[in-house]
Parts: sequence; C-alpha cells; structure tokens
Amino acid sequence: MPAMPDTNAFDAATLRLFDEVARSGSFTAAAELFGYTQSAVSRRVAALERAAGGPLFERLARGVRLTPAGVALHRHAVAVLDRLQRAGEDLAAIHEGRGGILRVGAFATASVALVPGTLRRFAGRHPDVELRVIEGLSARLADGLHAGALDVAVISDYPSGLPDGVARTLPLVDDRLLVALPADHRLAAEHDVDLRDLAGESWIEAAPRGQPTLLATACAAAGFTPRTGLRVAEWSGKFGFVAAGLGVTLVPELAAGAVPRGLVLRPLRGTAPARKVYAALPATPLPAALELAGMLREWQMCTTDTPT
Repeated sequence: MPAMPDTNAFDAATLRLFDEVARSGSFTAAAELFGYTQSAVSRRVAALERAAGGPLFERLARGVRLTPAGVALHRHAVAVLDRLQRAGEDLAAIHEGRGGILRVGAFATASVALVPGTLRRFAGRHPDVELRVIEGLSARLADGLHAGALDVAVISDYPSGLPDGVARTLPLVDDRLLVALPADHRLAAEHDVDLRDLAGESWIEAAPRGQPTLLATACAAAGFTPRTGLRVAEWSGKFGFVAAGLGVTLVPELAAGAVPRGLVLRPLRGTAPARKVYAALPATPLPAALELAGMLREWQMCTTDTPT
C-alpha cells in the first residue's frame, strides 16, 4: 500500500508557488514573479512532488502541465489560498475596526436608550461589524471582559463601587436617580420633590439584602429610613406597582424613556443620588471597541431633559 502524502509539507508559500507554476505552465515565469532562480523553483517543486507521493507536472519541451494528481492538488491549493486570503482580509478588517464581531455588554437600564442609540449610530458607520449584546450586572460584565468574552461593556459603580479587574474605564455620564410617582400622587404636580416629603411612602426596592443602596444612603441623609416592604426586581414590574399606587421608586435617568403612561418622574430637590456610568475595556481593546466607547461618551450630550 503506497504511503500517504505528507500534507504537512504543503505550506502556504509552497502552495502559492505551485499555483503560479500551474497557472503559467512555466517554472521560469514563476521564478520571475517570486524573485527566485529557475533551479530554486525546480527544487521546491520536486520537494513538493516527493511530499505529494508522485509527479505533479509533466515536463514538456516548452513548459509544464499538471498531471491528474497535480490537477487534484491544485484544486485544493486554490481553495486553501482563497481561504487564507479571506482570513487575512477579515483580520485586517478587525484590526482596522471595519469588520469582525464586536461583543458589547451592558446593564439593564443602559439598554433602554444609551446602548441601542449608540449601536444604531455605530452600525451606520460600520455595517460590516457584527454586533452582539450581552446584558448583565456590572460585576458579571467585568468578569466577561477579564475572561475575553466581551470587547467593551457599559458598567456602573452601583451598588458598591466599580467592579475589580477592569483594565480600562472611560467615564460616560452621571446617572442621577429620579422618583417615579403615580400620576395622581399628591406631589405629582411639583417641579421637583424633597425626599423628606416621601418619608412615609412605601418604596419599591430590589437591591440585594445587606448591600448599601443609593436609596438608603439618600434617605439616611434626609433623616429617615425608607420602608421597603415590596421587593420587585424587574423595572417593568416596579412601574406596575407604582402605577397601582402601592409605592414609589427611584428610576435612573437612563431609563426615563421606558417609563409608561400613568407615571411621572420628578427630580429630587438638593443633592440627588446618582451613580457613575463607564465604558469598560480590556487592556488591549479592539479599534472598534475604542470607537464605540468614544461614541458612548458622545451620547451624554444628547440626553433628554428631565421628564415632566
């Protein structure tokens, strides 16, 4: 039984030389194109033929032509070289920010307007970049960046500071918290609200037990402890409870656009509680990730006025 060809010898440079000889039908033409001597081309083709297990070219009086084995190898060589060419183009596009996949992480309320609005602008500039979005808490997103599963993430310092392990951050916006009230609430007609006037309200809260919250900190500064009997995690659920008159809640200004009819948002008088929002990047970010982070930063100049 004949030995199997040594395909490990089919390196890209040899396949390119083989392809040119096959196309031109001439060792001399291939030698001129690649800057080799004709004898060097002959030696490399001979080495390829040994690895292939037999002749790849018929030597003619003028030039050469492929043998049946040469035709078969040339078909595969063309496919391999084409894939390598496309791989090079894809890599160049990624390194230049023109293509590839960009994996974007964001916490929930950043996905109301900040992230989708910015991604729309980014996609308009770079239609060949495939966008993938992952939603999660800031700590989980930081882990994703560290593990190489994300290319850029929108994170915040809430509830207990920036997560550990983030290589690079770019400040985006101070996201102040507004109070959501039922439209028929006694304070709904006010331009802004003193937190002390809400001391007797039930607060719809969902932060993990035992962790500091902006609500607790702000209320403590106002001289009272908030009543937080109803614990609702999803923002849509919080809005439903407030609309039903079962309590009030704080809403990040980033999520103002998601508040349904029947509720009003009012800023808090004096120093309003706020969280800082950042674009987070790995130590060596992709150009597309850097550009998206810059576009996220531009968004802060396009935020809407305080809802009324």
